[in-house]
Amino acid sequence: MIDGYNVLRSGDYYDELRDVAPDYADEAFNAARDALINDVAVFAGHEYDAVVVFDGAGNIYSDGRPTRVGGVEVVFSSAGVTADSVIEERAKQAQSKGIEVLVVTSDAATQWTVYGRSVNRMSAAGFYEELRSIAAASASEAAIAHKYTLGDRLPPDVLKRLRERFG
Repeated sequence: MIDGYNVLRSGDYYDELRDVAPDYADEAFNAARDALINDVAVFAGHEYDAVVVFDGAGNIYSDGRPTRVGGVEVVFSSAGVTADSVIEERAKQAQSKGIEVLVVTSDAATQWTVYGRSVNRMSAAGFYEELRSIAAASASEAAIAHKYTLGDRLPPDVLKRLRERFG
């Protein structure tokens, strides 16, 4: 379970995406949230059931119903309920069912609350670094996996003559 806004505020990458729209606009966090959800989907793959919780406590229209985006469960906490409360409760429920849980948050109280239940925890900054590391490795693998054509391997003068002759 990941405290979404904690991770979004943990590094420059998501800050830059938030700058796409001014702070007063509803869209200010949309690109950053979408990127985080995508990054979590890549991180979780088919191995983990990922849940990203965003704080909707101040939004009177937030009903707390989860949705699925790219295999990731996304929850905006209900109006008046903090993301920390949702994370603590869901971690407790999962742990009571014998499900291994990792909670990602920077909130010390939440970390200690879940730690007391033998739940694994990671700081939002540490998770942010892990996501950026995976993104860098993926970009590197994509560059290596580039499929070279015959034209890529021919010397430029030979390629030029072939194009002149065969169009």
